[in-house]
Amino acid sequence: MLSKSQARTFFLGGTVVTFLVFIGLTVYSFMPSNDQTHHEKIDAQVIRGKEIWESNNCMGCHTIMGEGGYYAPELTKVVERRGEGYIKAVLQSPIPWGPKGRKMVKYEMNDADTEAMIAYFKWIGQLDLNGFDRVVSPLAQDEEEVTE
Repeated sequence: MLSKSQARTFFLGGTVVTFLVFIGLTVYSFMPSNDQTHHEKIDAQVIRGKEIWESNNCMGCHTIMGEGGYYAPELTKVVERRGEGYIKAVLQSPIPWGPKGRKMVKYEMNDADTEAMIAYFKWIGQLDLNGFDRVVSPLAQDEEEVTE
C-alpha cells in the first residue's frame, strides 16, 4: 500500500511521463517525413474534382476512406477497381445510373469536369491508408456474407 505522498508522486510522475510521450508522438506525427498525403501532387484538376465532389454532395451517398454515406459504393480506390472508362461512363450517362436497385443522379458531366473527378479519385487512391488497402462500405459485401 502506498502512502499519500507516494501515491501523489506516482500520479504526478505518471502524468508527466504520459504528457512527454504524447508531445513526442505529436511532434513525430507532424514531421514532414511522415506526411502521407502527397499534397505536392495536388494540381488544378484535383482541386476542381474536389469542388465538384462537394458541390454535388457526393459524400451524402458515397464514402471516401470510410467517411460519408453508405447508400452508394466506397470510392477510395475506385480508379483501381473500376478504371477510368467506367467512371467516365457513369458521370456522363444521360440516364440515372441504377445498379442493384439504387439510383445515382444523372450528371451528364462534360469532359473537363469528368477528367477533374477522375484526377481527384486518382489522387485519393494514391493516399497511404496505413495498411488498409481496401476500404469497403457495408453495401459492397458479397450476397453470401450478407445472408449470414
